[in-house]
Amino acid sequence: MKKALSLLLAAALATSVLAACGGGGKSTEDNIVIGGLAPLTGSVSQYGIAASNGAKLAVKEINEAGGVLGKQVQFVLYDEKGDATEAVSQYTRLVQSDKIVALVGDVTTKPTIAVAQKAVQDNMPMITPTGTGAAITQTGPNIFRACFTDPYQGEMMAHYAQEKLSAKTAAVLYDTGDDYSVGVAEAFEATAKTLGIEVTAYEGYQTGATDFNAQLTKIKEGNPDVIMVPCYYEDAAKVVLQARQLGVTSKFLGSDGWDGVLNQLDASNYEVLNDSFYCNQYSLGQPGPELEKFIKAYTEEFGADTLNMFAVLGYEAMHLMGASIEKAGSTDSDAIVDAMKNLDYDGVSGNISYKGGNDPVREAYIIEFENGTEKILGTYSF
Repeated sequence: MKKALSLLLAAALATSVLAACGGGGKSTEDNIVIGGLAPLTGSVSQYGIAASNGAKLAVKEINEAGGVLGKQVQFVLYDEKGDATEAVSQYTRLVQSDKIVALVGDVTTKPTIAVAQKAVQDNMPMITPTGTGAAITQTGPNIFRACFTDPYQGEMMAHYAQEKLSAKTAAVLYDTGDDYSVGVAEAFEATAKTLGIEVTAYEGYQTGATDFNAQLTKIKEGNPDVIMVPCYYEDAAKVVLQARQLGVTSKFLGSDGWDGVLNQLDASNYEVLNDSFYCNQYSLGQPGPELEKFIKAYTEEFGADTLNMFAVLGYEAMHLMGASIEKAGSTDSDAIVDAMKNLDYDGVSGNISYKGGNDPVREAYIIEFENGTEKILGTYSF
């Protein structure tokens, strides 16, 4: 039911996005136009809807507080449908027709890399709320992110498996056609081997696959202590469900793409996620005062169905961009980029700083599933 509601919401957003964001427009004496890209329809729309809602809430707050440089922020958002080609096309539209001065987006790794390559050519200040691929910020000096990276997640979960779960053996199952999944998987495998964890299987599947029994059967033969599955929530739910049906008893590990996996299951099979752990970039289970304020404001504006990590990071990414433009004192691209690199920002999920780089310095939360609920185990770093 929740998935159906999300799809209906995505369709509504796709047809009314310009009205919701104030319409297309150009930066003038009275406003500053910031562009947005997100998958509002398609298989990863849950991420895009949440991230763009968070950005919209930030724009509302910024404007109510007087705007940026004394001007109102106009957020022009387009649906890229989770497709890299469509993302580049819509980015070009934002630049040529809407005359944006900065971009908040994209959301998932592959479209974000494609857009970043174009943004570097334009020297467009760009921040992805949730694009974790290491290659994104390596594209050029004007590309930033609000989240941690794929390699960091893989390295961290390998350390967590050894230190907290006493794992001596591990297997990996990943999406061979997805940069995000590949990046986390490679980092996990390399780090696990360095730590002395034996990798008993390293299995891949094609993007769009729904049957994982062949790979899981091979993995089961090695009886690993843990199985790392760095993928998005739809695949994660199918993998774990099929694994438990095969009698796999290993603990499962996941990356931040697991956020929302419970929505893919129903109460009758929540228990398949027991003994599964994933890393995330914030915690709704242990909110501080600022996060509590965000949760209240977001729920009042959009409801609770899309309240997740992507909403938080979309909100923070827009505030980071707004703060950078304000600090720069102008909409000059170089000035905004310099301001972002030296920004030190207290967000709803904690302190975010760049220390002269393009990737933020931040902690991660570890989350365990327990009979259909998410249990926050606290922050973890290595």
